[in-house]
Amino acid sequence: MSSKTKTKFLLVDRSKLDLSKTSKDPMVELKQKIKSLLNDKIYGISFSPYTDNQNPGQFDWISPEQIESRLSIVKPYVHWIRTFSCTLGNEAIAPIAKSHGLKTLVGAWIGENLEMNEAELDNIIRIAKDGHADMVAIGNEVLLREDIPLELMISYLKRFKEAVPNVPVGYVDAYYTFVNEPELIEVCDVIFANCYPFWERCNFSYAVSYMKEMYAFVKKAAKDKEVIISETGWPTKGESYGEALPSFENAARYFIETYEWAKANHINVFYFSSFDESWKSDEEGEYGAYWGLWDNKGNYKF
Repeated sequence: MSSKTKTKFLLVDRSKLDLSKTSKDPMVELKQKIKSLLNDKIYGISFSPYTDNQNPGQFDWISPEQIESRLSIVKPYVHWIRTFSCTLGNEAIAPIAKSHGLKTLVGAWIGENLEMNEAELDNIIRIAKDGHADMVAIGNEVLLREDIPLELMISYLKRFKEAVPNVPVGYVDAYYTFVNEPELIEVCDVIFANCYPFWERCNFSYAVSYMKEMYAFVKKAAKDKEVIISETGWPTKGESYGEALPSFENAARYFIETYEWAKANHINVFYFSSFDESWKSDEEGEYGAYWGLWDNKGNYKF
């Protein structure tokens, strides 16, 4: 090989080469897409204002100031918030949210403690009568946990309907619950279905497609009643759960693909969740603490 051939390559100015196609971080584009969706406002988000040193299972109380602080973070990016309880300070969330112009899906936490159930029901009826609830959800995955019998759950729903007939009410549970228990569809004004490919150990490559099938499954059973996806999401961190792998990239892609599909098909989705919640790791493993779009300090994760 001649020296002329050698110097031909060595004289290339490598500083002017375009390396963007080979070195670009895929998260850069994903972050831009998430921000664009949030700036346009997503339909809704699950809102829980608990911080690192708090745990609803230990009956920790949340203050109005804490609610205001957390709401100010998510307010610019959502039309609706969904709450989970009407006791321990949570009953202040809906009035505060309404004062900021947000729509509210107000939840009553129903469990094994029948006395607490009564407090939750009394408070949610009062909140709705005062005009602070656009929709109401009585119970969240109660039948999945087997906390109370179906008949009692239905009686709670009927009690609210009789007390506040002008506010749409439903029950929240895993999507297949409504197929297994058609009585729930009959008593609910709105069907609130939790659709989690992650919790069914779904490989991310077909996770969003599977979530769409979950929605279609309950939509068929609901017939003419509205079906809202009350929870769906993907954790950013944690050990694998079957073939489901938590990661920032998977969570980002799941959020983007979910809302692109939802907007194109006019489907209402409450994303889970607003903030990371460290207390959940005790019940759900490491990944239970990392479902938020914001971390537990309130910092945006993407």
